[in-house]
Order: sequence, then structure tokens, then C-alpha cells
Amino acid sequence: MEANTDRIDSFRALALQITCHAINHVRDRTEARSLMEKAIKRLDPQIAASRAFIGSDCRLVVLPEYWLTSFPLGEPVAIWAEKACLEMDDPLYDLLGNIAQKHGIFLAGNAYELDPNFPGLYFQNCFVFDASGSMVLRYRRLNSMYTPTPHDVWDKYLDCYGLEGVFPVAKTEIGNLAAIASDEILFPELARCLAMRGAEILLHPTSEVYGNPRSPKEAAKISRAVENMAYVISANTAGIANSPILQASVDGGSKIVDYKGIVLAETGSGESMAAFAEIDLAALRRDRRRAGIKNLLSRHRSTLYVESYQQPHFYPANTMLEKEVERQHFIKTQQETIDRLVKLGII
Repeated sequence: MEANTDRIDSFRALALQITCHAINHVRDRTEARSLMEKAIKRLDPQIAASRAFIGSDCRLVVLPEYWLTSFPLGEPVAIWAEKACLEMDDPLYDLLGNIAQKHGIFLAGNAYELDPNFPGLYFQNCFVFDASGSMVLRYRRLNSMYTPTPHDVWDKYLDCYGLEGVFPVAKTEIGNLAAIASDEILFPELARCLAMRGAEILLHPTSEVYGNPRSPKEAAKISRAVENMAYVISANTAGIANSPILQASVDGGSKIVDYKGIVLAETGSGESMAAFAEIDLAALRRDRRRAGIKNLLSRHRSTLYVESYQQPHFYPANTMLEKEVERQHFIKTQQETIDRLVKLGII
């Protein structure tokens, strides 16, 4: 995407912590779509009230992971695809774009998505709509335990979208935006690949346990910000309702971390708009262009690691090309990878 030259130096961003209303109990696609529409309609007054409190310079709202549907609880891949996944040009996306346009914001979130190039599969899509209502970022989650990813159909995916489609960065008037889904925050390579393509703000829709400030994900959010000299905006769920999972299990801790690793805002449990803060793009860019020991991005020696990362022992690519996939495929492939690493003495 071409750089947008009509940029602003500073604005407010909000990690909007809202409740996910699961659709797992629903068998009928029509009813599932109705519940998803209701979830989208709830957003409009929530965003309006939040911006009324924060101010009209709140230009970016990030939604949690799973906010639209929750996640599959053992449903076969084909059943979840039929019930819970959006088409790439889905009318529900239009509703989200309308909300972004109405409020003059960038709206980021996460949804399960179908792709006609990959029948029988679905991906977890991190999206961003701009203030005109257009989707300016589509990032498919690359690291997932139980959801198909582009890496599982790697050769064909590259043919369809190229490497820039795997690691997309939207260059907008509110900065260079990129997305990291949920526990992908634990994989430093992903954030680095996005930063190497210019990402300044890492959008992190998540649904995770909150309460221990020293948990791996909490440490990772700060580490990814510092390593890449980038803001991290992490929006967690305010629980998952209508699910066998106890509602408050994934509730609280939405936050904004600045490019120095300082937590600027954080909220407790429950639905909340308290996690908002200023995004100072001018200051970030000054630091990125300033020589010195703290400029970690400019000190990154990428060529040091090329050979190590080409080792074939780890999780394989293309395991879902031209084959029907069942849920047991995911854990089976992981176990085979573990066995291989043990045999080689790596773990």
C-alpha cells in the first residue's frame, strides 16, 4: 500500500473491552448471523459514548478477539466455516465499515473469514476499516493452535497474495498499522517482520486470562513494543457469555503500551473504555530517526539469523493443501513436530 502523506502527529486510541456473546450453542446459520448482527449493533452506541468521553480526537478503536462469535469448541472445521465465518465481501463487514465512517474512526477487530481460493478452510482475519468505511488492512493469523493459517497452505497462499499479503502494513494518516492476533504476541518474529515493513502501531485483538502482571503475554506486549519501537494496543474481551467456559475467565487488562514499553493506560475487568491514551507519532518518529544505543530497530542485524531460520525441523508448511482437515490434524502435527525436535536433541 502506498504511504499516506496527509498524516497527523497525535491522536487518541481506545482498546475497547467488550463482552463476547458466543454462538457455539446455535445450530442454524440464520440464527448465528442474527446474533452477529446484534453484536455489531451494540458497537455503535458503545463507540459513540466512548468518544464523547475521550474526545473527538479518538481516531482509532480496537476490538477484542472473538468479540463477534467466540471460538469453536470442538465443532468440525466445515461446521464452523458454515456457521461462524464471514465472506471476504460479507454484508456484515459493510456494517462495520458504516460504523467507522459514521464516527470518523479507524476500526480494528478480528473475525473468522472464508476465502474462495481455499475451499473447506477458514482463517482468522484481523481487519482495519478507515474513516471512509473501507477495509485498509486484512491480516490472516499466522500462528494458531486450532485454526488453519496461511502457513498451512503456504505455497498457494503466496501465489495468491505474495509475501506483502502475509505481512501487511496499512500506511494511513494515523500511522502505519499492523495486526497481531492473540497469543501471536508471544512470537517475536511476527512483530519484527511487520516492523521491518514500517509498522508503527501493533494492533492486538486478544481474549486471554488476566490478573497476573508477570504472565508471558503481559511481558510479551512490553517486549514487542520495546524491540520494535512501536505502540501496542491490546484489546481483551470482557468475558465470553453463553459459553461453557466460565464467563470471566478471559476478562480484563486491555491496555496501550508506548514504544518505550511504558503502559499508558490499562483497565480492570468488565466492559470498559478506560484503556485509552495518546498516540504520539511525532515522538515515535523522532526516536526512530535518532542515532544511539536505544534505537534497537536500526541496530537489528537481520542477515545474522537467515541460516538458522531456514532449518526445516520446526512446524511444517503446506500441511493442509489438497486434503480434508479435521480437528485432530492440529494436535497431531504439533506432536509430530515435538517428536522430531526431541529426536534431533533440540528440546
